[in-house]
Amino acid sequence: MANRIKEAILEQKKNRERILELPYIRRTRTPELEKMLQNDLIKIILGPRRCGKSYFAMHVFKPNESAYINFDDERLKNIKNYDEIIQELIAAYGDTRFLFFDEIQNLPDWELFVNRLHQQGYQILLTGSNSKLLSKELATHLTGRHQSLELMPFDFQEFLTAKNFTVDPLNTALAQQKGLMLNLLQLFMKNGGFPEVVLKDLEPETYLASLLESLVFRDVITRYQVRFPTKLYDLELYFINNIASEFSYRKLSNILQFKSLATLTKYVGYLEEAYLTSTVHRYSHKAKERLTSAQKGYVIDNGYITAKSVPVSANSGHSMENLIFTQLLKQDYRPNLDLFYYKTRNNKEVDFMIRQGTSTTSLIQVAYSVDHPDVQKREIKALIEASEELKCDNLLILTWDYEELREVQNKQIQFLPLWKWLINS
Repeated sequence: MANRIKEAILEQKKNRERILELPYIRRTRTPELEKMLQNDLIKIILGPRRCGKSYFAMHVFKPNESAYINFDDERLKNIKNYDEIIQELIAAYGDTRFLFFDEIQNLPDWELFVNRLHQQGYQILLTGSNSKLLSKELATHLTGRHQSLELMPFDFQEFLTAKNFTVDPLNTALAQQKGLMLNLLQLFMKNGGFPEVVLKDLEPETYLASLLESLVFRDVITRYQVRFPTKLYDLELYFINNIASEFSYRKLSNILQFKSLATLTKYVGYLEEAYLTSTVHRYSHKAKERLTSAQKGYVIDNGYITAKSVPVSANSGHSMENLIFTQLLKQDYRPNLDLFYYKTRNNKEVDFMIRQGTSTTSLIQVAYSVDHPDVQKREIKALIEASEELKCDNLLILTWDYEELREVQNKQIQFLPLWKWLINS
């Protein structure tokens, strides 16, 4: 076993050295990780596979000092003696006190091992691709001894950097720069922000369809020994083809012909834990109503929609809403804790509401086009009603390219272009 561990570590070391020589897109969250590194707590970076966690951590976490091992390697399965890992890491990297463990969830009882190393004085950074599994283990065994942050695929600012496009605040009104930016935004909304798609100009449909199939099989079906894998794939495709649409578990169970409501609920949870989909509850002041009311489904990156949706006429409004949802995630808003959608007493829908403590701090509508007077009227009326019911005056309508500050019934409503909101976010 020691030889297999040694072989894996040495090969991974060479790959790491190669990666560190490549150009690096500084991530929006880089300052947060740099600040976290100033203390001796265990650090963990959570997020979807292939979103750039390893690349990000390699460039920020002691690149010349830390010892690195990636447990997403078949040679590292069935390790019995974890001390062999440390022995081979020190042999490869020298007597370092900095350890970087990649995809740590693949190592059984990893939290006990990491806790012991931390008590021995090692500085440790972990990455993982299963949110709830890792959170449960962290809360159980490492309470108060860790800090974490989530990294998602590129946001729009990172995407623009990768495309060598610099936003000049003084010239955003110029037709040429604005046209180029809208062209890039259209590309971003269609293909998403997975770094390999953005940087290597891979064909998103082929790459992301293959990635999605692989992740569902490896991180869900295999990990949880799913008994009905076809149903799980059907569920994932349902979410992709019904972005931002309301659903109830009972109705969804009938559509997909699940025999058990409990199984469906469990499968939805699996997809969320693997950073593939996410659901948002309709807000109610009563916790029980929030849990039993209808929900809306989203995917973690717009590229999945392009890769796997049924080729029908594009719904720009829903694609835009999904993009806004993913940006809210990147701003650390948590679905069903401080991020919901809302329906007024007259059943008018507001796409996103943001809570802070016991207060609603923001209401956001998504309207790709507001050219038609009926669209403006509908979106404004929903915001005004929700504003009065929730006592919230921060009202925003995100559009493709329309901007105005309008006063309606003594309330100010900001119409803001999507690109401007994404950059300022």
